[in-house]
Amino acid sequence: MSAGRWVVGGGAVAVLVATGAYVMSPATDVDTRLWDQVRPVIEARIASDARGSGYGETVPALKARWFCRAEALGLQQHGGDVRADVTTLCVEYGVHDDTLVECSAGQVPQVVRLERDHAAAGGYRVVSREEAPDGAGNAQWTRDRFGVVGASLAQDSMSSGALEDRARTHFGLPAGAAVVDC
Repeated sequence: MSAGRWVVGGGAVAVLVATGAYVMSPATDVDTRLWDQVRPVIEARIASDARGSGYGETVPALKARWFCRAEALGLQQHGGDVRADVTTLCVEYGVHDDTLVECSAGQVPQVVRLERDHAAAGGYRVVSREEAPDGAGNAQWTRDRFGVVGASLAQDSMSSGALEDRARTHFGLPAGAAVVDC
């Protein structure tokens, strides 16, 4: 086969791969105004749903609570309804003496559906939350909902630094307070 055919064939494959990645990818442009409105609502709901699921909550002296954050992979608005494709990180922190104690944590891709509700805090309320299953079905679930590129982004580790800072502030600890395992 001639070099010209290899070049044409290789170019065709590149176009097909790029087209597939584009079609399978989540929305790359997230409306920051909308995200600023729905993010606190999503994070509050996720933290609320996490209550009662961590080891630290079984040790009252730790005063443990959950701190969560979400990152948008895609955001779609249709009238007053919003679909947010997110990856979330929740960490359960407690306090012992002047030390921040990390007891439980989890990072999970989710699809969160919200609707406009002027009576709700933030002007939106969560109407449903669907998260990736643990184990074997996780990768397929994530690819099916977020596309190939979004699934890859959802697997990136999220930093817990901002959550540590929020937890230190909540517990009245200094900025440099150490973080130890439960």
